Parts: sequence; structure tokens; C-alpha cells
Amino acid sequence: MSALLKTPTDESTSQKGSAQLAIDTIRTLSMDAVLKAHSGHVGAPLGLAPTAYALWTEFMRYDPSAPDWPNRDRFVLSVGHGSMLLYSVLHLAGVEEIDAHGKKTGQPAVSLDDIKQFRQLSSKTPGHPEYRMTTGVETTTGPLGQGCGNSVGMALAERWLAARYNKPDAPLFDHDVFVLCGDGDMMEGVASEAASMAGHLKLSNLCWIYDNNKVSIEGFTNLTFSDDVAERFRAYGWKTLHVADGNDLGAIREALTEFRATDDRPTLIVVDTVIGYGLQKQQGTASAHGEAFDADDVKGAKRFYGWPEDQSFLVPDGVAEAFHAAVSERGRPLRETWEADFARYAKAYPELAAQIEAMRAGRLPEGWDKALPSFEPDAKGVASRDAGGKVLNAIAETVPYLVGGSADLAPSNKTKLGFADAGSFGPDNYAGRNLHFGIREHAMGAIANGMALSYVRSYASTFLVFSDYMRAPVRLSAIMEIPVVWVFTHDSIGVGEDGPTHQPIEHLANLRAIPGLNTIRPCDANETVEAWRVAMEQTHEPTALVLSRQPLPTLDRTKYAPASGLKRGGYVLAGDPNETPDVILIGTGSEIALCIETYESLRAEGIKARVVSLPSWELYEKQDQAYRDSVLPPEIMARVVVEQAGSMGWDRYVGAKGAKVTMSTFGASAPLAKLQQKFGFTAEAVLAKAKEQIAARKG
Repeated sequence: MSALLKTPTDESTSQKGSAQLAIDTIRTLSMDAVLKAHSGHVGAPLGLAPTAYALWTEFMRYDPSAPDWPNRDRFVLSVGHGSMLLYSVLHLAGVEEIDAHGKKTGQPAVSLDDIKQFRQLSSKTPGHPEYRMTTGVETTTGPLGQGCGNSVGMALAERWLAARYNKPDAPLFDHDVFVLCGDGDMMEGVASEAASMAGHLKLSNLCWIYDNNKVSIEGFTNLTFSDDVAERFRAYGWKTLHVADGNDLGAIREALTEFRATDDRPTLIVVDTVIGYGLQKQQGTASAHGEAFDADDVKGAKRFYGWPEDQSFLVPDGVAEAFHAAVSERGRPLRETWEADFARYAKAYPELAAQIEAMRAGRLPEGWDKALPSFEPDAKGVASRDAGGKVLNAIAETVPYLVGGSADLAPSNKTKLGFADAGSFGPDNYAGRNLHFGIREHAMGAIANGMALSYVRSYASTFLVFSDYMRAPVRLSAIMEIPVVWVFTHDSIGVGEDGPTHQPIEHLANLRAIPGLNTIRPCDANETVEAWRVAMEQTHEPTALVLSRQPLPTLDRTKYAPASGLKRGGYVLAGDPNETPDVILIGTGSEIALCIETYESLRAEGIKARVVSLPSWELYEKQDQAYRDSVLPPEIMARVVVEQAGSMGWDRYVGAKGAKVTMSTFGASAPLAKLQQKFGFTAEAVLAKAKEQIAARKG
């Protein structure tokens, strides 16, 4: 029998105290939903129901009638598999649904019918909480640890917003971020990286509540995990508190009160729970999965709660009303006061108020691109990372809420904001716009997502080869449709002497495989300008900018097509668009220079050639068929692609018989020129492939 289930079996629901009645409603709604779906997890809802009840009804500053109020406290369910806990709370709190434009629909965020459709197609109650799908869900929490990382980004963003926009007479931003996390989060490295950074930054507005139930999917956690979590977090610089019984509302209240009184560091509250009743289906295992949970388990648990065994999805009279009132009566006056304060603020500080409103709406300031540089033709050229750094700084000076940084690689990524008032974000300067993530790529990605979920336009940078370390948050940015800019430099074997460990091969294909991610690899400085323009104009899609370390020739755009063609993903860079070519050379990034050199050689021999710059497959595939056919005429099958990366995916553009000058192995440690010779990235090799293609098609 679970230590959590202390309600006497002979007590009817009508005799229970209001708090216990609400707690058991959360539990039973969760059990009924999982049972009906034959899928899901009940452990977190059973164990954390008292914590969620106390947090929402007594501490959270949240108005259910305005779930997008900017200064609301944020609630992150990092244990996303326990999603029924969140759905039950959103239902009882009476959170009102808003649409993609922030308009009320007149519907509840989560109705009882929605709960009955848990984990069903097109429902608002998917298996894990999904941002944009369900009002009240602050972030998509699927992979464990990501919600923890997101929360650090949210807390960081609040500190930045407060430092930049608060005034003595108008403290607009002072919200807290609460996270429910579990053993899985504590095992995942991303949570540890994020916790380390939060401790260093002294983010005292951040509270993680750790459900210490000592159970994971394979069994009890002592199978693999013996950390003293509280001691670990103390070493990170966190305050740690302990609630010995997850049913003890008094102890939970005391811990949350102590968090609110702490102003010099983040807080971890360790809450000891037992995962639940009736779930011991295997020897030594307490599984919380739906497949190990049947009707007898539900009846037994309800019997123990004193709950009607024959009723499903029961919300006793008055429970939802009391829960909603407790949340609303505290949150609504705070929200109304905030709105009045903001109205006065807008009159006193109109420029700052306009920035806040633009951030909320996802708009860029008027004339944001007025200072974008233009690069003159230059045979020697400039590395696209260097050009990108100049573009970034030009944008950041006109977009004051563009904030980001690098995983300890800013001098190499060229992503440092160098203008006078940029500054570095830290515990002594929360207004700084240069973030120093340290060597924490995975957490950097999750934190950047959390920042974007809190209105800030965020960017994060590292070497392309290390995108593997942050694939989960990059993917989640696409799922959530948030316009984070991912800057990946050192994009090819052009890294040279650093060798195969630092030379990306498969990484472009990996990024291109993510639906909704604009992966752009510009060929020169002016395409880099256009790539940043595209990235900043996105409102619902993230962008991966893939930039070189080595110099790239800056093309003469009076001779070749304008770089503005990049916005369509691919365009005819060289050759008469109205001419039927004998061969098409396709490239991206640094290899466009090879294509151009080959093109000039072919033209000198009287061969009609065309060069297509194809920096973004994602953007190109969004164009209509007529445009795509004008760039790559389907009847012209003599094609060569040149890219210092793996060949995967290029068949769609060169066909099964087209030639690929690409990488089929890992790289090597040597100067770039020797690597290019070794792996066939020379004008002679590309020219030979082009002639072979022409001959094969004629034959």
C-alpha cells in the first residue's frame, strides 16, 4: 500500500476536506484517463497531486482568464509523461483557451471531454504536453531533462527582462518559474548542465520540485542511481529543502514559502513520494505505465481513497469551482494591477513599452534591417562565420531583444555582440546580452528554447559537429515552432588540422531531416546577410545557419545573380535562366566557388552550363513547382552536386544517375588544400564529373 494514500477507506467524498477532495480528484481523473486510453503514466499524478494542489491554489501567480499574461508564474512539467497531472490541474483551475493570436475562443483549455480523449488523435491532451496545442502548456516536455533546461531559459529571460525594462515605479517582470521533475530528469545530463548554469547565475526565481519516488521504467532506481541529489545541487550553488512526506501539505507550504524568501540562489525541493497503489506487476518493479494498470487497480485505489468505484471521471460538486477561485482570486488582481501599471508605463516610457509589445507579438522593430552590411566582390573573400558576426551585430543594435551566446566558442563562432552597451549576462549584470553558456551544448539548446518561450529572440552557437550534442532541443524548437537561431560554424572538412572529430560529415543531413527547421548554408558573405534576414523574419520556424571557418570568395553580384535569391532556398546563380543548359552544377556553402570555377571552364569550351546555389532545401521545397522547375528543369538530367558533407538526400536533386562530389568517409587531419585534393574537391575533379554527365546523357 502506498504511503501516499492515507485517506481512510470509509470516508466518503462529501466528508473530505476541500484540499484532500481536490487532490484525490486530480488522482482519480488521471487514473481514469490512463485506464480509458490503455496508455500513459499515473505515477507522477498520484505522487505529486498534493504538491500541484498547494502550488497552484496557494502560490502560483496565474490568472486562468489570461493564461498569456506576461508576468504570470511559469509552471513546467518536466516529467512530461505525467501529463495527466497538468491536464487535471488546467481543468480544475478553469484555464480559458486562447487561439494562436491570443484571442479567447470561449472554450476551456482542457474540458472533461478532452480528458476523456487523453492520448487520442487530434485531442488537446496528447501523451506529453505540447506547446501551442494546449493552452496553459508552457513548453513541450518529452525527452526528460528538457523541461529543466527550458526552465533555466525562462528564469534567465525573466531576469533579463526585469533588468532591461523594470523601473522603480513599474516592476513589470518579477515572476517565478516552477518545475516538477523526477528521477529521470536527475539522471539526464542536460538537467545537470542546466542546474550548474542556474546556480552560477544565482537565478533565485527558479524552483525545481523533485519527485523522489525512486522508481524508473526498469525498476527501482537503486539499480542504476545512487546520487545524493541534494548534496549535488548544494555543490551547484542551490538551496536545497526536503519534504519527507509528499502528502504533508504543511511541509510543502513551508518549503514553497522558504523558496519565495530566498533571493540569492535557485531552490531545489526534494519531495519523498511513493509511486502509487496497485502497480506492482513485476517482481521488484513498480511500473507506472498504462500497460501495467488495469480496472482492478483503479477500483482498489478508489476504494482506498473512499471514492465511488463505479464512477469514472468524477469531479465532485464544488471542487472545480473552489480550485478555480483559489487560483483566480489571487491571480486576477495581480494581472489587473500589472495591466494598469503597464498602461502608465507606456505613457512614461513609450519606446520601452513598444519593445515589450513587439516581443509579445513576435514583431521586429521598424527598420530592423537598415544597417545590414553589403560586401564588395573579393576573390580572397571572408569566412561566412566572420560575415555572420558582422551581420549579427548590425541586427542586434536595432533589435534590442536579440540575446544569445555560445558554448564557450564565441571567439570562433564570431557571435559576440561587440557594441558598447551589449555587456555580458551574469549574476552581477542581468541586463547583459552576451550569454556565456560554458561547455554545455545540450543545456544551451534547452535554455535558448526557454528564452524564446519567454518573448526573447534567442540565438545559440557552437561548431556544426557538436550539433549532435544539442539535437534534442533543436528538434524541439521545430516541434514548438519557436524562431530560435542556431548558429553552427566550422561547417566542413575545412576545419583542416583539427581532424575527423571536428569535421562534420553527416550533420547537414541530420539537420535537414528535421521538419520545420530552416537549414541554410550560405555560399558567401552576401548570402550570409540574406540568411540572417530570413532567420530573423521567421515567427514560427527555427533556423540553423551553417557557416564556414575558412574564407569564401565574395561573388561579383553584377556578374552573377543577386544573393536575395537565397530567400527562395535555391536559385540560378550563374548561367542564363532562359537557356537550356547542357549540365547543372549544384552546390552550397564553400563548394559554390568550385562550381563557379568549373562553370567558367565549361563556358570557355562552349558548353552551356548552369550553377544553382541551393543553400536551404526547406525553403526551396516551399516554392511552387513552376519555380522549382525553372531552377532545376526536370528534362536536364546531367547534374553534379558538390558539397563537403555526406551524400544522403542529394538524390532528390541530382537523380539516381547524377554525380555527387561529396564525402563518403570521415575526414582527416591535414591542411585544407591537402584535404581537398585527397577527397576530390578540386576544379579538375568537378569538371571531369560534369563532362562525364554530359557524355552519359548524350549517349
